[in-house]
Amino acid sequence: MAPNQYDVIIVGAGHNGLVAAAYLARAGKRVLVLERRPVVGGSAVTADFGGGFRADAVWAGGSLRPDIARDLKLALSAPTERPAFTSLLAPLPLTLYADPARAAECIKPFSEKDAHKWPEFVNFMNKSAEFLDRAYATIMPRLPKDLSLSEGAGLAEMALQLRLMGRKDMLNLIRLLPMTAAELLEEWFESQQLKGALGSLAVHGVTLGVMSAGTGFTLLHNWLNRGGLANVNAGRAGELTQALVAACKACGVEIRTEAEVAAIRVDLYTCKGVLLRNGDEIRAEAVVSAVDPKRTFLGLVGAVNLPPEFVWKVQSIKMRGSVAKLHLLTNGAHGLPEGTSVVAPSLVYLERAYDAAKYGEISQKPYLEATTHGNVVSVHVQFAPYMLRKSDWKAEREGLEKLVIDTLAKFAPGLPASITDRRLITPPDLESTYGLTKGDLNHGQLMLDQFLFMRPIPGWSNHRTPIDGLYLCGSGVHGGGGISGVPGRNLAKLLR
Repeated sequence: MAPNQYDVIIVGAGHNGLVAAAYLARAGKRVLVLERRPVVGGSAVTADFGGGFRADAVWAGGSLRPDIARDLKLALSAPTERPAFTSLLAPLPLTLYADPARAAECIKPFSEKDAHKWPEFVNFMNKSAEFLDRAYATIMPRLPKDLSLSEGAGLAEMALQLRLMGRKDMLNLIRLLPMTAAELLEEWFESQQLKGALGSLAVHGVTLGVMSAGTGFTLLHNWLNRGGLANVNAGRAGELTQALVAACKACGVEIRTEAEVAAIRVDLYTCKGVLLRNGDEIRAEAVVSAVDPKRTFLGLVGAVNLPPEFVWKVQSIKMRGSVAKLHLLTNGAHGLPEGTSVVAPSLVYLERAYDAAKYGEISQKPYLEATTHGNVVSVHVQFAPYMLRKSDWKAEREGLEKLVIDTLAKFAPGLPASITDRRLITPPDLESTYGLTKGDLNHGQLMLDQFLFMRPIPGWSNHRTPIDGLYLCGSGVHGGGGISGVPGRNLAKLLR
């Protein structure tokens, strides 16, 4: 094979792109990964801000699916104990430990009834997450197109697992997917404090409120990705990326950084390779894009090379980032509990926080999720929309920093004095630095008309595109959203 000719080119060295590259190389493909930035990892990186100030830039830790880590023989150390998840309340916080019995004891001061129901709820969520994991491992057919034998077999296996859940849990799961998180949690619990804590997971990373249809699904999706409520491996997103890089290099993957793709070459609906920003052209039998669908089709391929109806559908993909990240370096006396802490006192509080984003405003009573790692506190901030109606992010940066710190200081009075350095990442920063179009963490909103066989768009849910030889493997496809590696693994199944 010629030096500049590859079996597969992967555009973007995020975790999904690296997972796909490792699997394909293990299957004997000659694989080249091209990354725009000088570092790999996409949004799964630990950023070095200087002076010993390091933090997971976008995602607070995270982990790949266990089968992916095993398949690729990744050198990853597992946490000895799952961290706690704490709802910051006055005067008494609500701490939900990974052990259901221990968590139930903490719920008792808020509701004896809810404490009794907690183990049953955890069991239901874990069983439902197992099914969702099976669904994500199934490559969705291009409904309403004709089913192939392999696609039909995959759906049959998924349906069997659903039935094996038992009639009660099966029906509850089917009901859960389109429900609002508020309706779901109202059925289970009576404590506003507990419902607020759980509701925060339902809106994490999406521009939806707890009273929006489908947030039952997003609650389950985030529960699956985290393996429960709290973030895992905080401060170690970069370790995950480096383990993937090592696995790729061990099986012969070539990774080039500072190699921005300017265009995906297309001739008569057939992909020929890529053109780099520096003018180099590289050919391959297949090109796989790990960047979001909108940027792939409208930016790299170009509307002129695509069917008009398909272009219209791509333009309709909802990308609505409303997340900012504030990283705080402290002297250690910040006063926040270890693990993950949220400011989400009730479902009403969360819904009102979302109301501001609907009108292009920063919520003045935001939903916050703080994750501690040593002397670093990383704060996920919602709702802070990408497009501000009456201002711009240059003017709002300082005000948002103060708002976040003041809000957390109500529960951790020592926090402001403990801060020695800080870094704010706004939604436009997420776009310009990490390639997240409109600051959307998931490459497209996780919502009812953009999940399962409708992700990224109806009729194109199996990683294929109207261009022969061009495929998708980023978070914008089925199984994506957050850190899991599922889209990369599934794409590899298709091409091996």
